[in-house]
Amino acid sequence: MSKLYLQTHTVSDAHPTDIFSLAVTPTHLLSASGSSSIKVHDSNSEVPAQTLEKAHALGCHHVCASKDGKVAASAGFGGEVKLWVSDGDGEAAWVEKGSILEPAKAGEQWALALNENGQYLACTTHDGRINVYDTATISDSTASKIARFETKGVFALCVDLSPDSPCTMTASGHQNGTIFIFSNTTQRLVHALTGLIKPVRSVKFSPACKYLAAAGDARIIALYDTQSGEQVANLTGHASWVMSLDWNWSGEYLLSGCYDGKAKVWSLERRECVATQTESDKCLWAVKWLPLVKGARSEMFVTAGAGKTLSFYREATGS
Repeated sequence: MSKLYLQTHTVSDAHPTDIFSLAVTPTHLLSASGSSSIKVHDSNSEVPAQTLEKAHALGCHHVCASKDGKVAASAGFGGEVKLWVSDGDGEAAWVEKGSILEPAKAGEQWALALNENGQYLACTTHDGRINVYDTATISDSTASKIARFETKGVFALCVDLSPDSPCTMTASGHQNGTIFIFSNTTQRLVHALTGLIKPVRSVKFSPACKYLAAAGDARIIALYDTQSGEQVANLTGHASWVMSLDWNWSGEYLLSGCYDGKAKVWSLERRECVATQTESDKCLWAVKWLPLVKGARSEMFVTAGAGKTLSFYREATGS
């Protein structure tokens, strides 16, 4: 059975350049682009709630946020990573807490991920390292690593931290198509996963940590069992590079965004696409489910990319 999603509203020209990354909190959406500012939007409004002016002088390629909405991190094209904190009470009042300069070379720090409570921040580097930091130690002068994973110098385009508590796994997707799962407890490699061959642009743990979804230039979405490392499914249907993945809150559905402008919703149970949304033929750099509002009957997601627009969609439900 297919699902239907209707566009509820858009924010046109949300940024002056491509929107590369999105992060969600219980009440707000953060967007980052090739411009120097990060925008904070109310999830249900077209009016920006806050603009973090001159956050990254050369533009920002990744932004992420903790599930509780109290911590966010952003990575700039200048090589710096910045940590942001909020009161988390629903007000968009983000302030910079500190930064990681290690060293500040262009592209030195790339993909980012925060765990559920914002305690740990994972960063990939151009030379294949994956650093996991304790965010409580991040300031302008120091940042304490709790783990450093080596991947034989292969550039990691994406990273994710498992949503369990405590955060037990780090996953990374690499330019050569390899996917790694590391144990944060033992700080050792658990699985080296193959099957995609081409660059991997997104990796995402399912909410219960049972699966890892991975996708990229191979145009398929691979599902792996995190315990055995077995590739349990291939989701096929995209005609171009898959740029972004996101699980819904229950883990029943997976959202994907593609270079050809298509967003797809996949049923984990049926292992097939149940909805396709096409706003334009411009690349979707980022897609995100929005947190389910208490009492709401339908889910929402947002897409962003080369069109410089934020597009919000809600599942159509019967009366």
